[in-house]
Amino acid sequence: MENERRRSSGRRGSVSVLIGLSIVAILAACTQAPSDEKTAPAPATTAPVPAVALVPEGSAEDNKPFFDQVNAATAQNEDAGGRDFVDALVASGFDKAAMEVTKDATTLGDRAESIQFSVRWGDSCLIGQFGPAVGGYHSTIQPALGTDRCLIGETRPIDW
Repeated sequence: MENERRRSSGRRGSVSVLIGLSIVAILAACTQAPSDEKTAPAPATTAPVPAVALVPEGSAEDNKPFFDQVNAATAQNEDAGGRDFVDALVASGFDKAAMEVTKDATTLGDRAESIQFSVRWGDSCLIGQFGPAVGGYHSTIQPALGTDRCLIGETRPIDW
C-alpha cells in the first residue's frame, strides 16, 4: 500500500511538471517574434490639443486658459515686469483699459518680490501674480471689488 501511494504521488508530480513545462513552452512560442521579421512601431495616438484662444463673448472662466497661456509664456523670462505682462496680454487681444498692474519696485527702489496684474472681465477679474516670493506664476478668478477694481492697494498707471 505504501508503495502504491509513492508511485501514485510520483506520477502526479511528473504529470504536474510536464504540464508546467508545456505551458511555459507554449507561452514562450507565443511571445517570441521571428528574428527575420521586423515589427513596425505602433502608430502614435496623441489626442489633439484643443486650441486655446481669447473668447470675447465668453466668461472669465472661458478666458482663463488663454490668460494663463499668455502669462506662462511671459513668465519664462525671470526678469519680466508688469509692463511685459500687460504688453503680452494686449498683444493677445485683452483690453488694456480693463487692466491693472502693481509696481515693479518697492518704495525703497528694490525689485518687488512679486507683482500682480489683472484684467476686468464683466463682474469678474482674471488676476495673475508673478515673482520669486510666490514661486513663479499663479492666477485666479475673483469677483470685482466694490470699487469696480480688481486689485487691492496702489497700482501704477498703464500709460504706455
